[in-house]
Formats: sequence, C-alpha cells, structure tokens
Amino acid sequence: MQDLHESWIALKLGGVMIIPLSLLAIIALAIMLEKAVLYWRYARLSNELLSLVETYGFAWESLEQQLTKLNPRSYFHRFFSVVLSNRSRPAWWTESRAADEAQLIETSLSRRLWVLETIVTAAPLLGLMGTIGGMMHAFQLIGGNGLVNPTGVTGGVAEALIATAIGLLIALVSLFGFNYFSRLQAQTMDEMERLGTRLIDHIRLDQQENGHETA
Repeated sequence: MQDLHESWIALKLGGVMIIPLSLLAIIALAIMLEKAVLYWRYARLSNELLSLVETYGFAWESLEQQLTKLNPRSYFHRFFSVVLSNRSRPAWWTESRAADEAQLIETSLSRRLWVLETIVTAAPLLGLMGTIGGMMHAFQLIGGNGLVNPTGVTGGVAEALIATAIGLLIALVSLFGFNYFSRLQAQTMDEMERLGTRLIDHIRLDQQENGHETA
C-alpha cells in the first residue's frame, strides 16, 4: 500500500503531461490486449489441420471435417473456406479469390497497429515537453538574488525527470508490442500463403486427373 501511495505521489510530481501520457499508456495496453486475444482466438491452426494440408493427397471431405472444428471467425477457417467453395472452378480463379481473402485478413490483422507505432514516437515527445515545462518551472524559482525556493526547484526537476521517464517507458513497451505483433502478422500471412499454395496445387492435380486443367 505504501508503494502505491509513493507511486501516486511520483505521478503527481510529473505535472500536467502525465495526463496525456497516461491516456497513451491506456490506449497502447488496450491495443496489445486486443491483439493478444485476436491471435489466440482467431489466428491459431490445429496440428491436425496443418498435417492434413501438408499432404497433397488428402480428401477434400477430410478438410471440410477439420474446418468444422475451427471457430467460424478464425482467419484460417475463412481462408480455407474460400478455397473449398471455389475448388470446382479453374485454379487461377480460386487462387485469385484466395488472394483477395488473404488481403482482407492481412488488413484485419494490421488494424490499429499504426496507433502503436504513433505512440512509440509521441510518448517520448510528450515526455520531453514535460521535461521542458518542469525545468522552466524550476528556473522561474531562481530570482535575481539567487536561489529563492530550493524545494520548489527540486520539485520542478522531479517533474521534468518523471515525465521523461514515463514517456520513454511507454514508448519502449509500445515498441516491443508493435514489433511482436507485426512479426506475428508476418508469420501468420506466410503460413497462410504456404498452405494456400498447397491447396491450389491439390486443385491443379485434381483438374489434371479429370482432364480439364485450365490454369
């Protein structure tokens, strides 16, 4: 309890810039939490489904059965369903529809990441503004006859340092979050592209066997 009280006092010493910095921190944490839930619920691929698609000779009915085990809002469910629903069409058509769906999925995965990237830049700048304000407050307490209020000067310096430290901390956490989820997005899209290629190749093999390959 004492630690919380001391932390609250330190935040109050940070000055008015603590308010926008706190807002940026809340936004960054909310976005990272949302992304974590999104990847956990909608961007995971079961080992059974992965092993099935990795084999070229699987039955389409087996894929449909595996898809029923996925959340209907899963990105892989959406992607594979597009391929399944168009597998009777020419391979080039199916590939084009799959690419369109992958683009929509990538847009969904990247949503609000730009906010994290903005916070990485904005938080240190707001901290710097707090630093400038704190130092100006400290210098105002120094009159022509020298130091007038040592306690006030110390408070101004504390305001400057606290604002800078909080701004840098928010930027660092946001940077790690942005890089982590950007990497997850790239990995998810690479995996989807690789598995999509497997499915399109399967379609082409089926069409060759049926004697109506059009791609």
